[in-house]
Amino acid sequence: MPQLEFRIGDVVQLRKPHPCGGTIWKVVRLGADIGFVCATCGRRVLLARSTAERRVKKFLEHGPVIGIAFSDAAD
Repeated sequence: MPQLEFRIGDVVQLRKPHPCGGTIWKVVRLGADIGFVCATCGRRVLLARSTAERRVKKFLEHGPVIGIAFSDAAD
């Protein structure tokens, strides 16, 4: 299974509901762990990347692409 591309600001639906009943989460942190904030109650959780990839049901909204611009000019 290919690795999912997470971005800060992504809005995802997870397979299991949060105890508050919400299934919609916003990505707020990237790294070895993925940080999510529940859209219903605001609770913040960290999931290991491998666990987060398994639990994502679908992407509802993608965050902005943040890239680094490199100059080809060598002075």
